[in-house]
Amino acid sequence: MTQTRNASVRVPGARIHYQVDGSGPVLVVGQSGDGDADRSRDLVAGLTGRFTVVTWDRRGLSRSVCDDPAAPVTMREHAGDLMAVLDEVTDRPVLMLGLSVGAVLGMHVLRAYPERVACLVAHEPIALRLLEPAAEARARRDLTAVLETHRRAGWRAAAGRVAAVLGIDPRGQETEPGISAFPFDERRAANFEYFLGRDLDAALTDDLRASDLPAGAPIVPAVGERSPADGFDHRAALALAGHLGVPAERFPGGHNGNLTHPRAFAARLLDVLGARSLIVAG
Repeated sequence: MTQTRNASVRVPGARIHYQVDGSGPVLVVGQSGDGDADRSRDLVAGLTGRFTVVTWDRRGLSRSVCDDPAAPVTMREHAGDLMAVLDEVTDRPVLMLGLSVGAVLGMHVLRAYPERVACLVAHEPIALRLLEPAAEARARRDLTAVLETHRRAGWRAAAGRVAAVLGIDPRGQETEPGISAFPFDERRAANFEYFLGRDLDAALTDDLRASDLPAGAPIVPAVGERSPADGFDHRAALALAGHLGVPAERFPGGHNGNLTHPRAFAARLLDVLGARSLIVAG
C-alpha cells in the first residue's frame, strides 16, 4: 500500500489541489461533472497497483480555490491547470482517462501539448462541436434548459435535469456491490453549484472541433454500455471515433460507469491499454 500524497500548485487565478497515489507509469484521471480528486476513489483503488494515479480538483471545486469565485472559466483554463499539475508530477508523457468534462480537457491538452499525452481514453466527452449540426443544436437546447433550471430553481432541480440529459437514473441504475457512497453534503453541493454555474457555460462556449485533433492522435474514444444511443455525449464519442478512424471501446455502465461499476471499469481500462501495449501485462 502506498500513501496518497496531497499537494497543490499555483496557477493564474487559482490554487489547484491534486493527489498522487500508487506506483508505475503515470495515469491521470480527469473527473466528470462535480467530481473532485476524491470522486472516483473506488476506480482509483483498482488502478494504483499498476499506475501512479493523479487526480485533481478542477478550479472552483473543493480545495482548488479561485481568487475570484465569480469569474467565468473556460475549458482551456482547466486544461492549463491540468498542465501545471503534470509539470509538478512528471516530465514524461502520461496516460489519461478522461470522463465527460475530463475527456474534453484531455483533448485540449493533446491539442496544445501533444508530446505530454501518450494515450487519452476519452469516455463520452461533452464536446458539442464534435457533433453534426442537428445533434449539436439539440444538445445546446438541452444544456441551456439545464442552466435556466439552475438559475430559476437551484442546483437540486438542475441536477436532476442534467442527469436526464446524460441518460443517468440516480434511483434506478445498476451498481456493483460495496461501492462508496457520495451524499450531497455541503462540499458536494458547492461543487455542483460551481459545475452548473461555470463549467456548463464553459462546455457551451468551448470551440474544440474534431479538426483540431489529427487523425493519428493517440485517443481511444469510449462509450458506456448502458448509455442511451441518442445521448449527445455518446454520439460525440462515436463522432470522435469516426474522425480518428478507430472503433469506440465499450465500458461498463453508463455515462458514470466509473462510479457505478468501478472495479469492472478499471479492469476494462487495463484491457484497453494493455491491448495497445501501453502497460505490461501482469
